[in-house]
Amino acid sequence: MTTTSLAFLLQLAQVIAPLLYLACALAVTVHALLNKRDVHTAIGWIALAWLTPLLGALLYLMLGVNRIQRAGVALGIKDGWHGQGCNADEVLQADGICSPELAGINRLACGITERHLLAGNAVTPLVQGDAAFPAMLAAIDGARHSVTLLSYIFNDDAAGRPFLAALQRAVLRGVQVRVLIDAVGVRYSRVSMVRQLRHAGVPVATFLPPRLTRLLAQANLRNHRKIMVVDGVLGFTGGMNISASHWLSRQPPKAFQCLHFAVRGPVVTDLQRTFAIDWGFTTGERLQGSPWFADNAPCGPVLARGVSDGPDADIDHMRLVMLGALATARQRVRIVTPYFLPDNVLLTTLQVTALRGVVVDIVLPGRSNLPLLDWAMRPQFAGLVASGCRVHLSGPAFDHTKLFLVDDDWSLIGSTNWDARSLRLNFEYNLECHDATLVRQLDGLVDSRIERAHRLTTAELEAQSLAARLRDRLVWLLSPYL
Repeated sequence: MTTTSLAFLLQLAQVIAPLLYLACALAVTVHALLNKRDVHTAIGWIALAWLTPLLGALLYLMLGVNRIQRAGVALGIKDGWHGQGCNADEVLQADGICSPELAGINRLACGITERHLLAGNAVTPLVQGDAAFPAMLAAIDGARHSVTLLSYIFNDDAAGRPFLAALQRAVLRGVQVRVLIDAVGVRYSRVSMVRQLRHAGVPVATFLPPRLTRLLAQANLRNHRKIMVVDGVLGFTGGMNISASHWLSRQPPKAFQCLHFAVRGPVVTDLQRTFAIDWGFTTGERLQGSPWFADNAPCGPVLARGVSDGPDADIDHMRLVMLGALATARQRVRIVTPYFLPDNVLLTTLQVTALRGVVVDIVLPGRSNLPLLDWAMRPQFAGLVASGCRVHLSGPAFDHTKLFLVDDDWSLIGSTNWDARSLRLNFEYNLECHDATLVRQLDGLVDSRIERAHRLTTAELEAQSLAARLRDRLVWLLSPYL
């Protein structure tokens, strides 16, 4: 290249670079103004685009564009699918016997989810893998027609291998089996359980395997649901992955406390419907009618509704139900969650709930499996404690339980954590339950955790060193991405 040519290219770059900078900064400004809901967020991104030429626009493209909702809606896993469900008489019966105190939250949740309460369900808590895994394995071994299983994590370990064997036995008996594992969750195991299941002849698929073509749009869209349905009549859901960490009696190296539930009754159809939608999106196979669905007669006292949540047509369902439940609380609120990074609206609502005289207990792990999250959570505690919320740090085993109880007869059980990832990015599934007996059972579990926990005080928070506070605040800035 001659000196003249090089000089010309440099002159051309001097002209193009400012124009490119202006175009990119203007594009960021217009997009942020039209799409950002928070003023501070919009100002921050616009300032970054103008003050850091090109780099700010590139960062906005990578981190600031909300692909979550657009990509999730594009998945289309809900539209056009209508599974078998309850009949109109069951719907009317459930709404008719809902207690007057819960009429408001019932109306709100029905409007958000477009699902009515279903009467006649039995919901049984299964504490730790010690209760959950034997019950689930026995259900698979007793299956006559079908087994569907959806899990975020399915490890090749002392818990996963018995499930693999039971599923293989079911296939050999002629039972129709379908297993869906999240494509990121499956990587938690050193040996891929997907390969093991396929080798055993078990139909299995992975949800949204990461690919370069959709890395930015869908890399964070993970299926965090935990659902198993046997013969269309017996369901299991909750917060438990298929991992030896939850089987505490076998003394795993890393012990995780957790809670799962066995479910019978009309709402089991909704569990199966949710699995069928995810399976249909992933594989194209539509699971309808026999052997997947069954007529589930009333068999218990619990009024229940499935609440699906995800970055698609169901976006914000869980968050809005949580806000509605807090608004209707009269006496007490009890939250047990492994990760606690709610947005400012949820945090403020919790503080307001406590300030109006409702007893608010928040039970969190004293030490989680993710140290960064422990640090990011701490800056929120001072405001909560000052408003009267009681924050309890449990230990020593990491508590992976997810529970939300309001007053004496309302509970939300399932897979959702109180953080941005669960409430905005993940596909989640929970059951909203109206039943005083179930809440009393769950209250006992919360009480036992609080008895063994340490309650945070204002003095303790104020005594934290400056270095620790700065560390926590710096990590807290990353909370939308944790």
